[in-house]
Amino acid sequence: MGTGTLNCWRCGAEVVDEPLPLSRTAECRQCRAELHVCRMCEFYDTGKANACREPVAEPVGDKTRANFCGWFRPRTGLAGAVDDAAEEARRRLEDLFR
Repeated sequence: MGTGTLNCWRCGAEVVDEPLPLSRTAECRQCRAELHVCRMCEFYDTGKANACREPVAEPVGDKTRANFCGWFRPRTGLAGAVDDAAEEARRRLEDLFR
């Protein structure tokens, strides 16, 4: 794992005073979002099968809920930034054709 800052996948707040590795019950102090979730993982990739670059990881249904994945590695930086940019691009495209 890199030495960057961990940020909540939902609100972007810096994750502080949470021991690593993140426990399954870890929560964001700002928005109370669960943190041991696919959306916060280095392997999270919506372009891959099951939205995961780890080929042997078991599929997780809800990428925003805590799970027991043994491959979980928290991603530094803003974990949702790529998805947010894609969502913004989709919204602009829809607006263009209205």
